Amino acid sequence: MTNDVWKNTLYFGDNLQILRDHVADESVDLIYLDPPFNSKATYNVLFHEKGGAESASQITAFEDTWHWGIESEDAYHEVVTGGGKLADLLGALRQFLGTNDMMAYLTMMAVRLVELHEVLKPSGSIYLHCDPTASHYLKLLMDAVFGSGNFRNEIAWHYSGWNKKLMASFESRTDILLFYGKGKPEEQTFNSYARPWSSAAEYVKVRKQKVRTEDDGREYVLSDAGGGKRIHRYLDEAMATGAYVDNVWDIDKLNNSSKERLGYPTQKPEALLERIIQASSNEGDIVLDPFCGCGTAIAVAERLHRRWIGIDITHLAITLMRHRLHDSFGDELAPYEVIGDPKDLAGAKALALQDRYQFEWWALGLIDARPGQDKKKGADKGVDGYIYFFDDRSGKAKKIVVQVKSGHVSVTLIRDLNGTINRENAAIGVFITLEEPTKPMKTEAATAGFYVPEDFPGKKSPRLQIFTIEELLEGKQVDYPRLRPEATFKQAARKRKDKPKDRMESLLSD
Repeated sequence: MTNDVWKNTLYFGDNLQILRDHVADESVDLIYLDPPFNSKATYNVLFHEKGGAESASQITAFEDTWHWGIESEDAYHEVVTGGGKLADLLGALRQFLGTNDMMAYLTMMAVRLVELHEVLKPSGSIYLHCDPTASHYLKLLMDAVFGSGNFRNEIAWHYSGWNKKLMASFESRTDILLFYGKGKPEEQTFNSYARPWSSAAEYVKVRKQKVRTEDDGREYVLSDAGGGKRIHRYLDEAMATGAYVDNVWDIDKLNNSSKERLGYPTQKPEALLERIIQASSNEGDIVLDPFCGCGTAIAVAERLHRRWIGIDITHLAITLMRHRLHDSFGDELAPYEVIGDPKDLAGAKALALQDRYQFEWWALGLIDARPGQDKKKGADKGVDGYIYFFDDRSGKAKKIVVQVKSGHVSVTLIRDLNGTINRENAAIGVFITLEEPTKPMKTEAATAGFYVPEDFPGKKSPRLQIFTIEELLEGKQVDYPRLRPEATFKQAARKRKDKPKDRMESLLSD
């Protein structure tokens, strides 16, 4: 893998298999991962309505993964029969925990950490992001896989929040990042990370020293040099050096009004990932996120001129990342490819047979629609997805309802969708089918008439539109008026890539 042939890559699928089949050993410079544990609380809900209530749109990809079953039993068998410290640890943990959800999680993480160790360069670093639910267990796994001697830091990410009434504990406002290397510390890529002081007053406050002035007017504070000696620390030199960062990071979480926020509940602030990527990689290095969600790690890697690999197990997450990258960087976006999603009709049919929910999310992604609700939670009321758009200056988004079918289709489904359009007060309805639509279906769709926007004289769009998967793969798109950018997905703020030089040098020279 060299610079001239390398292409940034998004992979759809199970990261365990992708790491084994597609990522070369000792090819990655930096790994960041934020693996989910409680899927219902931290992974499922991807969108929030404007009023703040959780949307019914949920992803259930990890719903079965973190429960003890044949898959976790198989992974456990693979680890313990391999022998070594990890096998001993996992056996002890099973004896202690039993076969509960936590044990399933740790077992599935263990086999993935082994593969991550394989793909990491000897000079590389890994940051495992976790909360107090499992951080103590995960540190044991990391010690067993990467070696306790390769532990570098336990980083506490501290953030602010609303005060709560607590009866028997202190309020928890930290996440833990476990930072490990793979090889010798002197061979590890690490850039001492400093941030600019906001002012001389901040420097003085942190040092807790009185500012003194020499005869020539130069300001300084007295600083310990060890051995009972004290030296002059000049303010102008200290300001130029910057404030070196320790292992407690005060970076606020994203709030509801943040320009970065995309509606993904576990989305991390870019400042957090920037610090990790800046400290533990250089321009041109490869950054890997095997649980990449909405893609903060890869977006920051792109901005900082790193190469990247992102892996996720849901088609919706892949769609979110693609939107984020294109919205953020536009024409500056480096070439990348998506591997694992269907590229032709045969692939689409195979996905539909394998998992109809994933097929549905993938099909919705072809027209940039967002999912309507989790099918496993109940009836979908005839709506699988939505597109929101603006066609006037009222500021109110119009709605397109979408239905996806991977099996047999008939005219009855079109009549039902026509009723759904009226019930949902939608402007347009879209029907996506894997099979060819029948002639009665096309006739019924035509009877729905046209949607005619007030601010587009002469513009009209069929009120009920039918598309086959094959047509969408060939590039056909939904016909609707667009006065402003669509409102289906919250758009990522446009980013300018950093100049291709060390960012810390740039910050300290400003």
